Amino acid sequence: MNFEDRVREFLSQHNVAPEAATGEQLMQALTSALRQMQFDAPKTQGKRKLYYFSAEFLVGRLLRANLINLGLVDRAEALLQGWGTTLAEVEDCEPEPSLGNGGLGRLAACFMDSIASLGLPGDGVGLNYHYGLFRQDLSQGYQLEEPNPWIERESWLCSTPFTFDVPFAFGNLRAKLFDIEVPGYKNGVVNRLHLFDVENPAPAPEHGISFNKNDIEHCLTSFLYPDDSDEAGRLLRVYQEYFMVCAGAQLILHEMDEAGHPLDQLDKFVAVHINDTHPSMVIPELIRQLVARGVSVDRAVEIVENTCAYTNHTILAEALETWPIDFISRVAPQLVPIIQDLDRRARLRTQNEKLAILDKNNVVHMAHMDVHFCCKVNGVAALHTKILEESEMHGFYQLYPDKFNNKTNGITFRRWLMGCNPDLANLITQTIGDSWIKDASQLERLLDHVNDENLLNALDAIKTSNKKRLAAWLEKKEGVQIDTNAVFDVQIKRLHQYKRQQMNALYAIWKYLDIKNGHIPSRPLVMFFAAKAAPAYILAKDIIHVLLCLSKLIANDPAVSPWLKIVVIENYNVTVAEHLIPAANISEQISLASKEASGTGNMKMMANGALTLGTQDGANVEIVNLVGKENAYEFGRTSEEVIKLYATNGYHPTDFWKGSDIERLIDFIVSPEMLAIGQSESLTRVYKDLLSHDWFMTLLDIEDYIKTKEQCLADFEDRHAWIKKTLINIAHAGFFSSDRTIAEYNRDIWHLV
Repeated sequence: MNFEDRVREFLSQHNVAPEAATGEQLMQALTSALRQMQFDAPKTQGKRKLYYFSAEFLVGRLLRANLINLGLVDRAEALLQGWGTTLAEVEDCEPEPSLGNGGLGRLAACFMDSIASLGLPGDGVGLNYHYGLFRQDLSQGYQLEEPNPWIERESWLCSTPFTFDVPFAFGNLRAKLFDIEVPGYKNGVVNRLHLFDVENPAPAPEHGISFNKNDIEHCLTSFLYPDDSDEAGRLLRVYQEYFMVCAGAQLILHEMDEAGHPLDQLDKFVAVHINDTHPSMVIPELIRQLVARGVSVDRAVEIVENTCAYTNHTILAEALETWPIDFISRVAPQLVPIIQDLDRRARLRTQNEKLAILDKNNVVHMAHMDVHFCCKVNGVAALHTKILEESEMHGFYQLYPDKFNNKTNGITFRRWLMGCNPDLANLITQTIGDSWIKDASQLERLLDHVNDENLLNALDAIKTSNKKRLAAWLEKKEGVQIDTNAVFDVQIKRLHQYKRQQMNALYAIWKYLDIKNGHIPSRPLVMFFAAKAAPAYILAKDIIHVLLCLSKLIANDPAVSPWLKIVVIENYNVTVAEHLIPAANISEQISLASKEASGTGNMKMMANGALTLGTQDGANVEIVNLVGKENAYEFGRTSEEVIKLYATNGYHPTDFWKGSDIERLIDFIVSPEMLAIGQSESLTRVYKDLLSHDWFMTLLDIEDYIKTKEQCLADFEDRHAWIKKTLINIAHAGFFSSDRTIAEYNRDIWHLV
């Protein structure tokens, strides 16, 4: 049965005439047809199989993405148009899976797409969160959190017959396996995203995201990253992580048995990848299960070290997980003697106490366990890996120089160009052919057309069209009207002080005051923000409040509002990104140098023709190296300078604001105008932090940031030169394909085929 017939059959079974079907019914019909086609497709094969463990898989809406990979977009569009609608209208009815939050999860989703598209045997392993991190509500002028349910009768989840008992201290809890099929791009094969769930999940809370964190049996998979501001929340995270790795390890051994492979040769047939520290307990858990199946302890440790690899995503101490051994004892006591034995073995390799797995306070350092007992360790951008080797993990690098390697992150162009910007994708294909879809390095052939006036004009027209499309979507979604002739300046990423949305807010204040003083800009500026703050991260939520207050203040000022607008879009997710990124003119990548491991939003906006305004941080460094400094806007101190300031305690915010123009920008946060709109407590916390603490050195770079941003806006007025710069950026974006990243992982780490 072909695709169209499957869609018609679903509608017929539900007694729905296609012409009378609602968008939701058509979305369900398409989902059902594609899910069945993917279920019937052959699975990838190879000498080894990868299991990619991650706490997040931010897959986004899957309808269009799967249609692209199955080569069915045109057929679906034709079918729907025959029934009086469009694919865009139908996919708007699709709920976005709440399986991740930020770059870590989106990267994992891109990797799943690339692994399948390269025909590599590799499945994801994670948890089936029912209500996501939360749904963000900004209607009251500050962030409120509500559950974000997404699982419907015709979701992409496929129930499987597999269950595995997970032994907790209180008794066994059964893990039920659900799968989401991951099709490769036009290669006829699929992989799977394995998601484990409790058998009887709790319903969503009636109000907010508060729930009984002690009800592990029902609430373990309710929320991603439960609030860890109390002990119950921290323990729940340990429960979640062990549930994932214990069930995942059992699945691995089950599939080894099915394939007829001896368990004492696991490392020959399996590669396990640990995406950040959340799945780190897979190391002692695999050892435990192998020993329980008759493998000696020494051999089990050897096998697991040869099997596992670890990606480090951060140098922030808060993100390098540590757990008191008491927590693990209270959750999974069977792991405690294994972790203690691994610590003993690590101490035989080095006398450096700083490299121990268990410190003097009996706290387990998960990243230390990963480095000691994985075969490879990688950073995610050239600068990040350099910092790991030379600074943050220097002792480990000296001990294991052959383990360390770099794998610069990437994105899948099938979603982030073909899916969200089809007009640009089609223009590229018309210009250089379609080979770039499978080999993104071919985008460099666009450089042969850098002086083609017709191509440059077409690029400009597409950007204008995308800006109009964003404006229409925003007006429909949030009732916000924007001037599409304005420069669209976009900062979209998790709200965290190191990402420095607060610095962008200070620029907005500077621009507001500059216009009030009579300096009318050449063109309006619209500043877009979209971000969630962790529920317990009070100062991050305060920064959102500052942005919302500024937005309201500016909108109500008739002298400024025609020239400056702040738009804060609530509940940032993949769908929001897919609307914003194609329309962006300026890509804000302003984290403090040395703090952003890589970034992938910078890659997405680069590929869609936005120019980078950024610090010398993460993959920004590689972007600027590729396109040249004349085709990006770089500012701020270097990572070496920043690291030295931290090491010497050499940064003091008072050195920068006292008696300077910066002081008036900070003072404005608690000005009468702002206090009349916002909450004094929230505004004052941001004000005081910038004056006295400013841990991520906002004031260090603010003057250079304002100067560089103003130059960027001035350059935008030379439309011909600007568009040529966007073409050069698109042409060099191919390096940041996740297909390239995954090919390198396979070549250097996994050896799957």
